[in-house]
Amino acid sequence: MSRKILVSGAAGFIGYHLCERLLKQGDEVVGLDNLNDYYDPKLKEARLGLLKRKRTFRFVRADLGDRTGVEKLWKEVRPEVVVHLAAQAGVRYSLTHPHAYSRSNLEGMMDVLEACRAEKTGHLIFASSSSVYGLNQKMPFTERDNVDHPVSLYAATKKANELMAHCYAHLYGLPCTGLRFFTVYGPWGRPDMAYYRFTQSILAGKEIELFGEGKLKRDFTYVDDIVEGVARLTEQPPQGNPKWNGLRPDPATSPAPYRIYNIGNNRPVEVIRLVQAIEAATGKKARIVSKPIPPGDVVATAADVSDLEKAVGFRPDTPLEKGVKKFVEWYRGFAAV
Repeated sequence: MSRKILVSGAAGFIGYHLCERLLKQGDEVVGLDNLNDYYDPKLKEARLGLLKRKRTFRFVRADLGDRTGVEKLWKEVRPEVVVHLAAQAGVRYSLTHPHAYSRSNLEGMMDVLEACRAEKTGHLIFASSSSVYGLNQKMPFTERDNVDHPVSLYAATKKANELMAHCYAHLYGLPCTGLRFFTVYGPWGRPDMAYYRFTQSILAGKEIELFGEGKLKRDFTYVDDIVEGVARLTEQPPQGNPKWNGLRPDPATSPAPYRIYNIGNNRPVEVIRLVQAIEAATGKKARIVSKPIPPGDVVATAADVSDLEKAVGFRPDTPLEKGVKKFVEWYRGFAAV
C-alpha cells in the first residue's frame, strides 16, 4: 500500500537516492530541503529536477530552523513515516564552522522531534554516523559499543541526536530508528567527499592529498546499499525490548520504541585501495601528495551489520571496484553537461 513519507534533505546525496527508491515502490513522497550552499546548489537542483518529474513527489523548500514552518508542514502533510536526513555534514568543516552544526544538527533535530510528537508520526528514521564511534578501536564497530568519546563536533552532534531521539521514544512513545551510515559513495555524491575529489583531480591531471600514506581504513558503502537498508526499515517501526535490563543496558535498544543500526559494507579497506579503484576506472594514474592525518579523523571504521541483517534480511555487498566504476561513469557524464 502507498504510504505518505516525508524526507528531509531530499535534494542531498542520500536523500535523492532514497526518494527515487520510495517513489519507485509506489510511496507518496514529500521532500524537504533548504538547498544551502555547503557545496554547489546546482548539484542539488539537478537531483531535484529528476525527482520533480515524478507525479507522486512534492518538494517544499524550507529550513528546519523555521520552527513555525516545520510545524505547519507536518500538520498539513501528516506523514506516516519521516526520514530525517537533513544535517550539516562534514567532519573537517566542523573544525572551522562549529555553529553550523549546532543550528542544523541539534536545533533541526529538535524541530523534527517536536513536529513528529505533535502529529503522532508513526515512525521517525534519522541519520546518525559511523563517526560516533570516535576513539573506539575494537573492530568491527557494533551498536553495543561505547560511543562516549567522539573526536569531532560533527560526531558529537550525531551522538546527541541519538540521545534526543531516545528521550522522545521514552517520554512520548515516538518510534525512532537511528542509522549509523559508514562512508557512503556513489553517483550524485557530495563533492566534498574524498572519492569525488580524487576522481575530479585524477581526471584533470592534478595532485591528490592522501592522509596517513593512504593507510587509513574506511568501510566504503555504496549508496544503493544504504538506501536498500533505509527503505526496508521504513516498514519496521521499532518495538520496545522487553528483555532490556538497566543493570546491563543494551545501547542499541530500549524498553521504549527505539533502535540503532549500523549500515556499512562490512569490508573496510585502506584508502589507497580507493585511489587504485579510481585509477582503474579512469585509466589514469594519480599524482599523490602525502599529508599527516588531520584532527577529527579516525584511523579506521568497520561496521558489524548482523543486527541489520537479522532485522530486514539484507546486508550491503557492493564491491568497492564495482561501485567506484559506476561513480566514475556518472561523473564523466555529469561533468560533461
